[in-house]
Amino acid sequence: MKVLINKMRKEKGITLRQLEQMTGISKATLNFIENERFSPKLAQLEKIPIALGVKITDLFESENK
Repeated sequence: MKVLINKMRKEKGITLRQLEQMTGISKATLNFIENERFSPKLAQLEKIPIALGVKITDLFESENK
């Protein structure tokens, strides 16, 4: 399963710095999450789709696609 946070963030014209301010999650942590080098905690994962204005399920892409 691939996380699509980076794609959705860029489509909406939101920078990492802006997402950091919107979620309270550090820019470094967001970068690690986007690059799949860090698995977010549930509390973090809940904040991201709210900031992006999407459903949490929209952040994930099936490997079968």
